[in-house]
Amino acid sequence: MILQSVWILCALSLSNVAASPNPAPEQIVLSNEHFSLNKDAVKNVADRFLSDAKKAILKGKQNMQNWYHDGREYIKQNDLLYELVSHPSFHQHQLRLTEPSICDPSVKQYSGYLDIESDKHLFFWFFEARNSPKDAPLIMWTRCSSSTGLLFELGPCRLNTHANIIFLDQPVDVGYSYSENGNSVNTSPVAGKDVYAFLELFFKRFPEYSTLPFHLAAESYGGTYAPNIASVIHKENKALTSSRSSKLRHINLASVILANGLTNPYVQMGSIPDWACEGPYAVYDDPSGPQCEALRAKVPVSLKHPLINSCYSFNSRLTCVPALLYCNSQLLGPLMQLGLNPYDVRRKCDRAKDGDLCYREMNGVAIFMNDQKNKVTLGVDPTVTFENCNMEVNQAFSAQGMGCTTVPSFFHPSSTTGNERWVEQLETKFHSEFSTAESIPWVTIQDGVLAGTVRSAGGSGFTAGNVTFVTVHESGHMVPFDQPEAALDLITRWIMDTPL
Repeated sequence: MILQSVWILCALSLSNVAASPNPAPEQIVLSNEHFSLNKDAVKNVADRFLSDAKKAILKGKQNMQNWYHDGREYIKQNDLLYELVSHPSFHQHQLRLTEPSICDPSVKQYSGYLDIESDKHLFFWFFEARNSPKDAPLIMWTRCSSSTGLLFELGPCRLNTHANIIFLDQPVDVGYSYSENGNSVNTSPVAGKDVYAFLELFFKRFPEYSTLPFHLAAESYGGTYAPNIASVIHKENKALTSSRSSKLRHINLASVILANGLTNPYVQMGSIPDWACEGPYAVYDDPSGPQCEALRAKVPVSLKHPLINSCYSFNSRLTCVPALLYCNSQLLGPLMQLGLNPYDVRRKCDRAKDGDLCYREMNGVAIFMNDQKNKVTLGVDPTVTFENCNMEVNQAFSAQGMGCTTVPSFFHPSSTTGNERWVEQLETKFHSEFSTAESIPWVTIQDGVLAGTVRSAGGSGFTAGNVTFVTVHESGHMVPFDQPEAALDLITRWIMDTPL
């Protein structure tokens, strides 16, 4: 619940890359005869033609369920055609993919599912960069759901210049992802292992992307997903160094990007009174009034409550669920009764009209994704219903205590104040430098606009830094929706490793 938004960016081993070009060049429209086609565009057209020809051949095999063509395995399932990718190290996982033509047909795309065992299925949608895809970094974006971020925030259908990007609807039962028997993943560590399997399968099929710098980006509750995924990648990479016979690929993990992430509830919830009463967009008029005094009085009582101590000591469902419910009722309950959009307090929220997430605009996303033709094009069973976010999944994670405990030591109380405090406590070799670093103005390259502030450690001013905390002005929880130009400038300079 914020008005000044924050992106926390932690560089793990950023590769040396060229300086950032103009962050928003014009998009080439292949259907316009007055536009000249560059070499990459011509190649894309040729690839699309060959892809369509291949599909025409394969669709002639109407009565076959599995077959091989040009050395690749294909499967027909629910009258939908997929290429099938398996891996000897992941017997319970397989990848089903197709090549959609939604959005810009000049851009190479893949979509489909990661099948986990036989009953869980995670949807993904990949977009290749418009500029130099062989050299552009690879980003994975995750939130609840990733596809909502695709259409509601990031917009690769219109602009995706400098990065190859994967959107993955995880965990199960968000977006297009689904389970067949009601079983779902409800802990971040387990979800992290599934995402690692997805990446290994994806890189097996597309080795051309496997050596690129890989940036793991997440928003909101993704603040628990991403660090767990990164932790799995880091551990598996270390294991590969001592295993010569492994068939796994080293994943070139370059950074973790957390956009307004819920990562350390203990620290973040303690900052709620400061944000609600004295922040730049305080929700209470009088910082010394009865509401603020009552809220401040609850913090030490809540955080020192035996339920909280038990959760952090034993980290189990039995100890953490009561702790989470207690904290929510004491610290978030009063704020939820104000009738404001919890993701942007500049807006009122009537959930009967605006929906559970308080954005009527998201209705358009659901309508588009639930269109039967779009489902078929994306390789989605027409019987699957798309959900922007699934509150039952959030509750399932909370029921395991995942909303109360911290993420691994690997590196919506997600206010600017709370995020900055937990980053200050982050135990890295840059801890001392970050603790003394001052926030400086952040100005966008293209427009020269003061977009916010940046606080950074590492890099000596010649790179984007190793631990970087960015505050985006005039933005709610979903920065790319509220401030798209600033968000594009931020992410482009980060992946190009140029100073912010």
